[in-house]
Amino acid sequence: MEWICEDRVWVAHAGRQVVNVSARTRYACHAVLELALHYPTGQPVQLRRIAESHRIPARFLVQILQQLKAAGLVTSVRGATGGYRLTKPPSQTTMGEVIGLVEGPRAGGFVGADHDTPVVRVLHDKWQQIADVQAQLLQATTFADLADQVQSETAPMYYI
Repeated sequence: MEWICEDRVWVAHAGRQVVNVSARTRYACHAVLELALHYPTGQPVQLRRIAESHRIPARFLVQILQQLKAAGLVTSVRGATGGYRLTKPPSQTTMGEVIGLVEGPRAGGFVGADHDTPVVRVLHDKWQQIADVQAQLLQATTFADLADQVQSETAPMYYI
């Protein structure tokens, strides 16, 4: 389930709020994960396939993939069987890297009120701790990890 507010989306799962990310970030992660799933085949994935399977506007996805291509994360293959593929193994590509590429460098932390008070300082410190933990998790999570999770969810279950 998702709630959209301007260009940011609160992504929720099973009734729990998960994280607030931009549509650009969410779509970039969907695309890179799709490319990670197809990485072992060496075959490119067509933009149309990614857009349709993840309900991403194709025009927006083109912009995102061009940005990732300019950064050297993906490459494109021309022709009828062309598409996009990762330039390095999914085990060497992290969520933090992808988010950094599409969001750009973050400006210096959290901004409080126009005045410095104990309340502002305490909240600022807590927000910074949360941001640090989030950054560590994103840097530690590779698209190979995510692809493994997707494959384990889609693997057939055999019961005796």
